[in-house]
Amino acid sequence: MLTAEDEAALRTLSYRTREFGPDEDLVRQGDTPQAAVMVIEGELARYQTLYGGKRQYLSFYLAGDWPDAQGIFLERLDHSICALNDGAIVAVFQHDQLRGLIGRGPPIGYAIWRETLIDAAILRAAITNNSARSGQTRMAHFFCEIFYRAGRARLVHDRTTSLPMRQSQLGETLGMALVTVNRTLGSLRRTGAVEFRDGRLCITDWNTLAAIAEFDPEYLHYRAQ
Repeated sequence: MLTAEDEAALRTLSYRTREFGPDEDLVRQGDTPQAAVMVIEGELARYQTLYGGKRQYLSFYLAGDWPDAQGIFLERLDHSICALNDGAIVAVFQHDQLRGLIGRGPPIGYAIWRETLIDAAILRAAITNNSARSGQTRMAHFFCEIFYRAGRARLVHDRTTSLPMRQSQLGETLGMALVTVNRTLGSLRRTGAVEFRDGRLCITDWNTLAAIAEFDPEYLHYRAQ
C-alpha cells in the first residue's frame, strides 16, 4: 500500500496532456518508449499488427487506466496503442521521472508492478475467451468486462456506457468475421439483455448477460471500495 508520503510524491509528477482522434496511435509497435500515459478522457486500445495490416485488438483502457506502465521496463514495444474515439485525452509522464520515483522505495515500484500484473491477467482472460468459448459467450464476456470496468470507473449512466468501436473492430477483438459479428450481435439482442449500437453499450439485464458470458470479475483484481 502507498503511504501518504508516496501519494504526495506522485502528485508532484509533472505531465503534459495530449488529445487524440479515432484510430490515432499514441505509440507504435517497434517504438522505443520514453513516456507513459494515463487516460483522462475517452478510450484507448492496445493492438498488434499482423502481416498484411490486419489488427488484433488485445485490451482496452478507460478513464483512470494506465495502459503502458510496462513500457517503463521494455526497450522496444511489441504492440501499438490507439485512441478509439474522437477527443481521447491522456496525461503523459516521462519515464525518467517515473524511474526516479521507483527509486525512492519499494511501495511505488510495487504499485506499478501491480498495474502490469493486472494488465497481464486481463490479457490471459482475453486469450481464454477467444480460444475456448462459443461466439455468443465470447461476445457477452467482452461486453460484461467493459461494462463492469466502466461501472467501477463511474462511467455507466442509465445502464449505458461508451464503447466507441466499429463492428469491424469488434471482430478484430473477438476473432470473428464481420458476418459472424452481425449474427452474434443479433442473437444477443434477442435475449433482451444487451444492446450495442452507435458506440453505446446498454445492458438491460446484467444477470442474464453475465450467465451467458460465464463472467467472473475476479481476474480484474479490484480492491474493495
